[in-house]
Amino acid sequence: MWFPSRRRFAPVVSLFLIAAVSASAQVSGGSGGSAVPFLIIPPNARTGGMGEVGTGTARDISATFYNVGGLAYQKNTQVSVTYSKWLPQFNADLHYSYVNGSTFVKDLDGTVNVHFVFLDLGEFQQTFETGQQGAKFRSLEFAIGAGYSTMVADDVGFGVQARYIQSNLSSVTVGNEKPGIGRSVAFDIGALWTPKTDWGMPEDFISLGANFANIGPKIHYVDIQQADPLPTTFRIGAGLHLVKDEFNDLTAAIDMDKLLVNRPSINEVDPVPKSIITSWGNGKGVEWSMGLEYWYEQLVALRAGYFTETAAGGNRRFFTFGAGLRYDMYGFDFSYINTIDATHPLANTLRFTFVVDFDHDSK
Repeated sequence: MWFPSRRRFAPVVSLFLIAAVSASAQVSGGSGGSAVPFLIIPPNARTGGMGEVGTGTARDISATFYNVGGLAYQKNTQVSVTYSKWLPQFNADLHYSYVNGSTFVKDLDGTVNVHFVFLDLGEFQQTFETGQQGAKFRSLEFAIGAGYSTMVADDVGFGVQARYIQSNLSSVTVGNEKPGIGRSVAFDIGALWTPKTDWGMPEDFISLGANFANIGPKIHYVDIQQADPLPTTFRIGAGLHLVKDEFNDLTAAIDMDKLLVNRPSINEVDPVPKSIITSWGNGKGVEWSMGLEYWYEQLVALRAGYFTETAAGGNRRFFTFGAGLRYDMYGFDFSYINTIDATHPLANTLRFTFVVDFDHDSK
């Protein structure tokens, strides 16, 4: 990641902050020169255990991230909290949290959601070019948003959502320098299609989804001339509900993600909507993720998946594993990343998600 206003920040913050944010960009979504890469860290442990898939299958609270159109299928109320110690190989003080809730509103004939994502980058020491130390400060990034999803046809869900984004990389000042705080807004739009089939398979045998995420103006910290684009992303995905009977439930899924960011040069960025076209020729390629989920009596789940991308896009390749438990209205999921390179920053990353389904008994 080309760090926003790096030249202006260099005498103010430690190099570790730059390294931490840059590494987060590389491993959280192949940021390709975009800012605030924390927005594309997959937050849900259930989908995380399936190789980071969800665009064509998420019809619960996880759809807030993967495909807001999928929330149109939800007819109850859910709250979810996800936590992960991010980049554990760095042994750094990075903590990621994602809190969201959604509920069906009869009067609106749709589902509304709110979400809050937070990345704590840790505490840093202000250091000048002379080596003299100044004040300590804490760096963090967060976004808060809300959305609405509804069924536009018997088998098509559609949704939109918006969020406010703030990135506090440095709160200290030197002379006339401004604090390193960037702000922006973004919106998502998505749809999920679950066509009816007569193939003797489960009613929701196949589902297809598409989602545009983080569409919005560029963000800058100190110098507006060094503004960076948001990590605008296009996702398409498909799910196959292979088995569904009294005891067993098996789903397979595959996603393709493309970061819609294009930089003809280090100081030039194609704006949206131009980048939606030009980014396909920037040589960065796409990300592929695929996974399986098996439930026994809707009580215990086992999951596995695989994620891969091109070398130019970040060269991440890893397997994921996960499990889940459901009891009454409560659910708990965890996922584990097993990278091919044991020294990769994502190696041994764990995510934990706690879900409460308030209308579980009415399903």
